[in-house]
Amino acid sequence: MRPVTYLLPAVVVLVAGLLSSIYIVDERQKVLILQFGQIVSVKETPGLGFKIPVIQEVVRYDDRILSRDVAALEVTPSDDRRLIVDAFARYRIVDIRKFRQAVGTGGQDFAASRLDGILRAQTRDILGTVSSDDILSTDRDALMLRIRNAAIDEASALGIQVLDVRLKRTDLPPENLNATYERMKAERDREAADEIARGNEAAQRVRAQADRTVVELVSEAKRQAEVTRGEADAQRNAIYAQAYGADPEFFEFYRSMSAYGKALEGGNTSMVLSPNSEFFNYLRSDTGAATPRAN
Repeated sequence: MRPVTYLLPAVVVLVAGLLSSIYIVDERQKVLILQFGQIVSVKETPGLGFKIPVIQEVVRYDDRILSRDVAALEVTPSDDRRLIVDAFARYRIVDIRKFRQAVGTGGQDFAASRLDGILRAQTRDILGTVSSDDILSTDRDALMLRIRNAAIDEASALGIQVLDVRLKRTDLPPENLNATYERMKAERDREAADEIARGNEAAQRVRAQADRTVVELVSEAKRQAEVTRGEADAQRNAIYAQAYGADPEFFEFYRSMSAYGKALEGGNTSMVLSPNSEFFNYLRSDTGAATPRAN
């Protein structure tokens, strides 16, 4: 019985030691094996691994793409127009040996804090070389690329690869919003006044051109009317002359009838004439001959 009593604890210790020497590497992780704080091996492929129990330690790091939000910071562009900028970065641990040496036991939280400082410094330096209009514009990919490239060099010392940097929000400080709004409003009012002035000038030119065209058209129409009227009068006179030559008596009769119609038309001024006036020749006789006076 006594050998069995000692054997059972030995088996338990052996099994526990065997189990503690086995570790599993997840596909989302990278693993360091440390012995007395020193790196002895690296395991980056998924699967089972073995270590010396008690003496060696397994440290795991995330192998996925990680995100880091950079706290809002105030930047001063080249035109001294202060802005509040929010950014975020995506990064990945690519060299866990270097990462461990750089951050020690601080782990990923300490590395993220170090990366935050790098991104803030680079963002402030690069945005300080351009104008606020460039930062506020929609086409600012070149600025984000510059920040990323500058952060890559410094982050590589941590064993980190910076994959992307994005500016989430760029706003004016609250105390500058009203002043900026008033300045923008004044600029838009000035632009509107300029547009109105140019529009009035263009309208005046169009109006003057239209007035000149009207005068030209009316003048041309009057000239054509006078020409037509003159031609009509000439034709009328020719017809009168032809009619007078064909039958002078009838022409005289027609002229007298026309004169009677105009003279006796209602509303005309009263006329006082002698009954023996030649004007009434065709009223006294159908031949129009003058009636001899009695002696």
